[in-house]
Amino acid sequence: MMNNAKKYNVRLIIAVILLLSVGSFTILKTQEFNQNDNLIEVLHDLGQDYPDHYIEKPDSIDIKRGYDLIHTGKTKPPDGFASKAISKFYTCTSCHNVEREDPDLTLVDQDARLEYAIENDLPYLQGSTFWGIVNRESWYNDDYILKYGSLVEDAKNSLKGSIQLCATVCSQGRELEEWEMKSILSYLSTLQMKMKDLEMNDTDIQKMNSLAKSNPDSAIAFIKSHYLTKSPATFSELPESKEKGYPLEGRPKYGKAIYELGCQHCHHAYGESDLVLDNSVLTFKWLKKHMPESSKKSIYEIIRNGSYSELGHKEYMPNYTLEKMSHQQVEDLRAYIESNLK
Repeated sequence: MMNNAKKYNVRLIIAVILLLSVGSFTILKTQEFNQNDNLIEVLHDLGQDYPDHYIEKPDSIDIKRGYDLIHTGKTKPPDGFASKAISKFYTCTSCHNVEREDPDLTLVDQDARLEYAIENDLPYLQGSTFWGIVNRESWYNDDYILKYGSLVEDAKNSLKGSIQLCATVCSQGRELEEWEMKSILSYLSTLQMKMKDLEMNDTDIQKMNSLAKSNPDSAIAFIKSHYLTKSPATFSELPESKEKGYPLEGRPKYGKAIYELGCQHCHHAYGESDLVLDNSVLTFKWLKKHMPESSKKSIYEIIRNGSYSELGHKEYMPNYTLEKMSHQQVEDLRAYIESNLK
């Protein structure tokens, strides 16, 4: 009798375990994602590993410190009253926005980005936005190796590495401490994409949930088809003749926006640059005069090639890649400058 009772109990336990296992499996496979889910969590639930920069449940104090470091370059450290500035010359927001920049996340469209900047009063900058940066899979892409060489190797596939490269080389500053890196990543995690940012319609959502149950890898691929996992970067050539420019008709309306949202973001009184670009006729005459030159005073040279730090003058201007400012938009800027001289 005892043996039979023991066998019964063992069978009962096994049956319960199997039932629970099947139940858990069913719950996993019937889980449906919604528009408010964080993209990183959805991809993880589908089987993708968390990225190295993932911060689980970031602390509010770390988020605040990260915000300060991104926007002002320093903050109150865990010990002490004030941290040393990351850079004497720049903050992260000198070159990067912290808000969405593109209406369509699946493609590079310079005019759409500019229109979006105009509508939302966003700076039109050389660097990619920090919004959604934790959702990307590579940084310092494509032609940035032409500028930074082997330094890109540790940065391209690591957000942490790219932040250190930006702090020490691009910003002409210092290496971040461990607590600072954690704080910045904590703040950047608040700028991550949610499913609703991919703007899937109801049919897309149904397809994604269906794939999640039957083929998680296909579900991951389908989700990633709705946004770029990297910011392409192409260093572009100068026009054959800076006197003639690119063979395109300039649009002063868009040139005005580029001048105000791009150039004047840094070139203002007490700004990152010593050169102040105001709205006076003298300034527009100066820009027009130097336009055909082979020097950093030419808008063609400075936009396409940028400048480099020099002994005694570490401030420099990063170039605009083709993805960040098209040939058409360079001619738009020229047209605006010339329109102020008529």
